[in-house]
Amino acid sequence: MKHFISIADHTTQELRHLLDIARRLKKQHKETGRNDPIFAGKTLAMIFEKPSLRTRVSFAVAMAHLGGEGLILRDEEVGLDVREPVQDVARVLSGMCDGIMARTFQHDKIERLAKYASVPVINGLTDHSHPCQAMADLMTIEEHFGDLKGRTLTFVGDANNVARSLAEGCGRFGMRFIMAAPAGYEFSSEDEDRIMTAVPELDFVVERNPEESVREADVVCTDTWVSMGQESQKQKRLSDFHGYIVDERLMSVAPKHAVVIHCLPAYRGYEISEAVLEGPQSLVYQEAENRLHFQKGLLAVLMGGL
Repeated sequence: MKHFISIADHTTQELRHLLDIARRLKKQHKETGRNDPIFAGKTLAMIFEKPSLRTRVSFAVAMAHLGGEGLILRDEEVGLDVREPVQDVARVLSGMCDGIMARTFQHDKIERLAKYASVPVINGLTDHSHPCQAMADLMTIEEHFGDLKGRTLTFVGDANNVARSLAEGCGRFGMRFIMAAPAGYEFSSEDEDRIMTAVPELDFVVERNPEESVREADVVCTDTWVSMGQESQKQKRLSDFHGYIVDERLMSVAPKHAVVIHCLPAYRGYEISEAVLEGPQSLVYQEAENRLHFQKGLLAVLMGGL
């Protein structure tokens, strides 16, 4: 593995290795309060076009735990394709840093960074995909249930970047993926074709009725209905997603053992209720913490050779 741009780029064995290393480093830190400083003297450049809490903190802390440093570069300081072309940024950072993580709007910026960089490039989020989040989600699900294969994950809401990455991850690990969305918010035909071509083993179902979508779910996942850059569509989206809230009523239809995940930030009373988010079925804050642990494992493999 040289880069981590999309889950579909990697085999099940490669993804399994990432989860195993993440779990090992998490266990080491929980038991001893430290990790081996394998990144002493190493630096990760972290480019942010979008605001960030979990991505910024998890990568910075992961580097610190492994003995290295995360260097924060804000959009106004870098200006991908505005102040400087992506290819120039990739080459300059490759000469000074040991890895690049970028959180951008356009997916092609990440792809071009990877094309021109001579160091590992990590997709910290684009409008198209969020592979680090999806892998942390799978890590959380596996911790809870002990396995992934044969599980059913229902995504209730907009077929966004998180949903795309989760679909790919489910396919790689033998999980069924159900997409519950109103008409016009499901995967486009191009997205479906791309996902099924890249991950033909995926068991994929589209369901309009939220209640029907969760009847066999082991995991119910949701995300904001209004992502960054969609603020002008807020009122229409809130109207279109009426009835798709993950609340006590919806979870009463799901199996008793079903759990709930959400990548955060969560908008209580919209895509998820306060009671479910804070309730006994919620793994949301364990999921958030696992962003740190998965990122640590990912960095250790890409930059540390583990």
